[in-house]
Amino acid sequence: MPAYLSHRFLFLTLMFWGCLFDGHEHPLWAGNLEIVTFNENITPKLGMPVAYAPARKILTPLYARGVVILSDEKPVVLCAVDAIGIGNQGYDTWREKLAEAAATTPDRVAVHSLHQHDAPRIDFATGKIMEDQGLGGKNYDNSYGRQCITQVANAIRSGLKNPQTVTHLGIGKAKVEQVASNRRLLGADGKVRLMRWSKSKSPDAINAPEGVIDPWLKCLCFWNQDHPIAVLNYYATHPQSYYGKGDVNYEFTGMAREARNEALPGTLNIYFNGAAGNIAAGKYNDGSTKMRPLLAQRVERGMESAFKSQKKTPISSADLHWKTEMTALPVATHLDPESLKATIIDQKRTPKERSTAAFRLVWYQRASQGHQIPITCLRLKSASILHLPGELFIEYQLQAQKFAPKQTVCLAAYGDYGPGYICTEIAYSQGGYESSPRASQVAPHVESVLTEVIRRLVMPEENSKK
Repeated sequence: MPAYLSHRFLFLTLMFWGCLFDGHEHPLWAGNLEIVTFNENITPKLGMPVAYAPARKILTPLYARGVVILSDEKPVVLCAVDAIGIGNQGYDTWREKLAEAAATTPDRVAVHSLHQHDAPRIDFATGKIMEDQGLGGKNYDNSYGRQCITQVANAIRSGLKNPQTVTHLGIGKAKVEQVASNRRLLGADGKVRLMRWSKSKSPDAINAPEGVIDPWLKCLCFWNQDHPIAVLNYYATHPQSYYGKGDVNYEFTGMAREARNEALPGTLNIYFNGAAGNIAAGKYNDGSTKMRPLLAQRVERGMESAFKSQKKTPISSADLHWKTEMTALPVATHLDPESLKATIIDQKRTPKERSTAAFRLVWYQRASQGHQIPITCLRLKSASILHLPGELFIEYQLQAQKFAPKQTVCLAAYGDYGPGYICTEIAYSQGGYESSPRASQVAPHVESVLTEVIRRLVMPEENSKK
């Protein structure tokens, strides 16, 4: 063999093996970006517990869907789950098992529930306490939660055998009209005078202004040349129109998501709920059955408009960056572990009261021992995606955008559900449900802790050092 051919053969051989052994079954050439999509049906069976009642009817299936992004770095997993909440050990286990399936580390896995109120709760530590009290399956079904994880992990492993090449990223946004409104209506004294909730027939609540919201729905689209592979949609609102009877469904945001799947065959639409702790459809929703499809159509129009408005640019592995801040959130002072333990074992209390106490005790024990929650940011060219815990107030989302005005900042909340509502500091002195002891498990100075973490994650490096 001529010398120049043997040298070229050696070079190509080294390139091949260097790309093959990068932790993936599928060889990834340096600089390339690839993606795996997954979409698993995780509908509970009739009789299983969903948010407020046993499942009595299945109106729509529930899904866990997302993407695995492959680059020169370790894989990144983004997963959105049709569940009211995934908390504490449940949240940890989801991330650990999905990381194992994707050959990455748990800190590079973001799992978020979409907070539908006729969908399950997943929290293995709380579920175990209830099992020990003879109340297994009443509010939590641990076997169901573990089966969901197994299904998704298997789907990821299967998908990694055939990833799709990503050549371009599209970034778009559009306003959603007549859906979101702030739940907290303040009086002249600065205190909450009326809660607007997810549905309302009160003329006062309906006629009041929308209040502080984020009206923008944002989308990030992964393309292989002219084919859209996956669309990530981000919008902030409580997703329910009416709920609580055990009629399992993915609500109006899920209906919008599925409509976009039908409009884009071969493309997976994924929806993430933003900082919607104090945001709901109450101004525009009277709770009647006719409103669910109407609200869905409004969100769908926003998704469609955001998709059509997107600016599409080439992307490579060099355009992906992931940052993690392990963060301990301050514990609410109202949590009394001895009182919670007494409630858990009190057979005169309802199963709901006992499970609520168990949930609070689990969070208290973890947080008081310094447990840290991963707060992460995925940078893709000029877009940044923040992944945060709890039922976060919209003010955090708006502040994140102010930190990086030249970027498209998307935010997915409802990660670790353990903290409950995460309000602004002033909200704890204003009254209202979200900041009450029954709703929030963190202390008021949580705002200063989280705001600083968000600033460090989302701000450009040159500005964050100033």
